[in-house]
Amino acid sequence: MYLLVYVDDLILTGNQSTLLTSFVQSLNSEFGIKDLGNLNYFLGLEVTHTDSGIVINQTKYAIDILTRAKMLDAKPAPTPLSTNVSFVSAVFDHYKTRPFLCGESSQFLQAPTIDHFQEVKRILRYLKGTVSYGLHYNRVQSPSIIGYSDAD
Repeated sequence: MYLLVYVDDLILTGNQSTLLTSFVQSLNSEFGIKDLGNLNYFLGLEVTHTDSGIVINQTKYAIDILTRAKMLDAKPAPTPLSTNVSFVSAVFDHYKTRPFLCGESSQFLQAPTIDHFQEVKRILRYLKGTVSYGLHYNRVQSPSIIGYSDAD
């Protein structure tokens, strides 16, 4: 069973329907939740159900960003930052996510330079090359509890 929580929204999924039903009933008795059925789109995340599990990606969100920036036809960049980038540390943490890149570059919104603009364009070109990337969660046969958290 997977339970993902964002503020007052949550996603619950798993392969044991009786366990899921029981858990939803328990939540509903405490919080009055509303079951919206199978998940397809949530907070910019697209969910595709496959025989082996689910795939989560942000293809639509990424395409929307590239379209608004008029960079949908841009040539993809192999890395999100150039080697001579000046607004982040020299050591780039490859475990950081796309929001990290946007957060780092957004700190220069009050006085952006041409170099900052070029780096943001490079981030968008990198996004263009990774637009179809996603996370695949396989169905598991044995029950287990796994926790993931992202907090600043």
